[in-house]
Amino acid sequence: MPDTARQPDPARDGGAPLHRILGGLAFYAAFYGGSVVLVIAALVALVLGQAGFRKVVRAWSTWHRICARALLGIRVETGGFVPRAGVLYAIKHESFFEAIDLPHLYPLPVVFAKDQLLRIPLWGTVGTRYGLIAVDRARGASALRAMLTAARRWTADGRPLIIFPEGTRVPHGTRPALQAGFAGLYKMLGLPVVPVAVDSGPLYHRRWKCSGTIHYRCGEEIPPGLPREEIEARVHAAINALNA
Repeated sequence: MPDTARQPDPARDGGAPLHRILGGLAFYAAFYGGSVVLVIAALVALVLGQAGFRKVVRAWSTWHRICARALLGIRVETGGFVPRAGVLYAIKHESFFEAIDLPHLYPLPVVFAKDQLLRIPLWGTVGTRYGLIAVDRARGASALRAMLTAARRWTADGRPLIIFPEGTRVPHGTRPALQAGFAGLYKMLGLPVVPVAVDSGPLYHRRWKCSGTIHYRCGEEIPPGLPREEIEARVHAAINALNA
């Protein structure tokens, strides 16, 4: 059973024990310091070709896993996880952990991401060239058309699509409605959906992170062509499977 429910409330991080604070400081220094080096390496690799560039991006995600395991004591357990192309993966989003972890989990994932992230200096350039698709809700229908065009281009190359259907990070234990754009993308892309539950919030979404196990659980594949109410209900239930 998931062990995250026993972790302390993030609001109490001010009273975190010394070993968690020291581990957190070491993690921030190692991961973010390494990220600066790897982002620069990715930009240099772009000049040499896509293969090396993509390896550097995966190395960044793997470096995060290594830092989390060695310095925070965070392990990862996957269940029913067989990544493949031609699928839209709908993932619960509780912390930055799963967002950073995607290039490690999936073969060359294409991720729908907030447009603000792609405006981060250097990192935004790397993300755009790797395959992040900007989500700009302020632009409405024109943004949806742009996302569809980009998604179809990337899926034609055999890459899986990743979306956080709730739209942003949400606290563990909460079940907000899915963003309206998810059903639109599902209908127009015509792809099956694999919902993925994750329970990273209690361990990772806090200043001083906790040790423990983060679980991924893949739900049953959902075929394309379902009515909006049904696809939203099935995805909502499946991504919250670990949200006790």
